[in-house]
Amino acid sequence: MTIISKYFQDITEEQQDQFSQLGELYEEWNAKINVISRKDIESLYERHVLHSLGIAKIIQFKPGTHVLDVGTGGGFPGIPLAILFPETQFYLVDVIAKKIKVVNEVAKALGLKNIKAEQRRAGTFDDRFDFIVSRAVTNMPDFVKWVRKNIAKKSNHDLRNGILYLKGGDLTEELILFPKAIQHNLSDCFEGEFFETKKLVYLPLKYKS
Repeated sequence: MTIISKYFQDITEEQQDQFSQLGELYEEWNAKINVISRKDIESLYERHVLHSLGIAKIIQFKPGTHVLDVGTGGGFPGIPLAILFPETQFYLVDVIAKKIKVVNEVAKALGLKNIKAEQRRAGTFDDRFDFIVSRAVTNMPDFVKWVRKNIAKKSNHDLRNGILYLKGGDLTEELILFPKAIQHNLSDCFEGEFFETKKLVYLPLKYKS
């Protein structure tokens, strides 16, 4: 938990309490439904919670913002972001029902009212969102095809509506079709070997009617 307060010093007592509960909640649920590897559960706050919050180093979601988390797995990056931005609405989807069960149970235990989680496949619904977030569920060309129709028309942030994608490694070839994509190195935001190759890709997308 100290690793979160190190980089996010302005969080409230309620947010501190919610973040502090994540470790026990995920250990409990992971024992029943395996959604995080045993190695990663031991580094939950660095490899999942803080990694998810890398998005908050690039953008501060305004109240009333709507964010879609595609392939959320056990709730990342959606749950940590929902704690940090309680006035932003998050819609978390995954194709695996047991993972969505964990998401809903964790959100319920934390008292998060700004999360809706459902078993759905990207590309099968037409809801519109200001931003779409994810953690490396597929290559960027396929991801864009999945979510392009889900971008809302009106932008309310300095960053135009679009994708905020957490991924590691050399993304040069993957992003060659997207000259407007901007890569942010998370090693500029967080210390530690884990973040040395981790990036946040921001890709603005135009509204498609």
